[in-house]
Amino acid sequence: MWTYHADLLATPVPRYTSYPTAAEFGEGVGPAEMGAALDRVSPETELSLYLHIPFCREICWYCGCNTGAANRTARLDAYLARLSEEIDLVARRLDGRGRVGRIAFGGGSPNAIAPEAFVRLVAQARAAFGADAPVVSVEVDPRGFDAAWASALVESGARRVSLGVQTFDPAIQAAIGRVQPHADIVATVTLLRSAGIDSINFDLMYGLPGQTAELLRDSIEASIALGADRLAVFGYAHVPHLIPRQRRIDASALPDAAARFEQAALAHDLLVSDGYAAIGFDHFATPGDAIARAAREGRLRRNFQGFTEDEAEVLIGLGASAISQFPDLLVQNEKNAGRWHMAVSSGRLAAARGVRRSTDDQWRAAAIEELLCQGRADLGGIAGRGEIALRLARFAALKLVRWEGSVLLLAPEALPYARVIASALDRYRGPAATRFSSAV
Repeated sequence: MWTYHADLLATPVPRYTSYPTAAEFGEGVGPAEMGAALDRVSPETELSLYLHIPFCREICWYCGCNTGAANRTARLDAYLARLSEEIDLVARRLDGRGRVGRIAFGGGSPNAIAPEAFVRLVAQARAAFGADAPVVSVEVDPRGFDAAWASALVESGARRVSLGVQTFDPAIQAAIGRVQPHADIVATVTLLRSAGIDSINFDLMYGLPGQTAELLRDSIEASIALGADRLAVFGYAHVPHLIPRQRRIDASALPDAAARFEQAALAHDLLVSDGYAAIGFDHFATPGDAIARAAREGRLRRNFQGFTEDEAEVLIGLGASAISQFPDLLVQNEKNAGRWHMAVSSGRLAAARGVRRSTDDQWRAAAIEELLCQGRADLGGIAGRGEIALRLARFAALKLVRWEGSVLLLAPEALPYARVIASALDRYRGPAATRFSSAV
């Protein structure tokens, strides 16, 4: 079991799916910067595409995603038509440069759209970007997933699917506004296996209202029994001042910091003892899964989709609020659907905000990613290592970190503190951190 040090986890920190984080995005980055970054893509650059579908059949109270109700067919059709235009717009700007190896669909819930619409989008993206055999991955809501959608996955060549499960407990489901019977999840997994999906991820959460360690254990054991190839076990981030829908959740029923730590430790111990490999601090996978192999071989990466085996340096986001990543630039599309529609319909890139990454930012981004993915990072290229060492003195005294010259190494017991340790490398972080989630 991990040792709980309350003082080390007292300050909320980012999840570091990018550096600088989205908190540093500003309006000084827009279509011109996005276009210039696309123009710098070389013919041999490895690319990944992310297509954002911001719709769900039902809106869960805990969710912080940019999503809306899929209750109007005309609204969905208009969005998909505009997304199709954006695919062509960006592909024309690239003019055949870059090699697309992955296409990911997220949301929202991509299966909120019609299965035939999904098939058309995959086919269009593959043709527009010249992607002969991309790895296609899709996020799926078990509520509403059916045989037609399973057939669409087969037709599109999808091989990886992530299920939003969160918890199997009916009372907790009701408390977070996501009621989905166990039978729906079983039926979805059965359909996915029959469709040839070879990597199924379950998203689970701890720190939910009314959740105990035993109830979390039940959900993890149910996931194992259903043969999940991967699990992402996230701590619920209760930030109702940023996400108004979370006000429907009873904050008084949320586990305290010590209980959250206990639940995170339980998830780690249960899954590792069952043979899953720990991937970073909150992902787990069967040893033969691609992400587990990447971790063993030192190829694990971290981007806006969390821990991944995707090694592409350029990620292009398509759709309202989607984020693109280039070595020297992070850029986000218009969050407002109306403004996104107007930009694309006028033939303009929909980029609206972001941050230019200085050389120092890029060094720190690489070090933070390496620290979270590999448990070590060479800080030789970063100025101010003395200040970083001072910020980490408490961790060093507890033998959670150590130094070998300019290389910072995490002890195995430091896993639950990885994000806090990474924040010592973050030159943007100040004392005010209320917009971020709990460190565990």
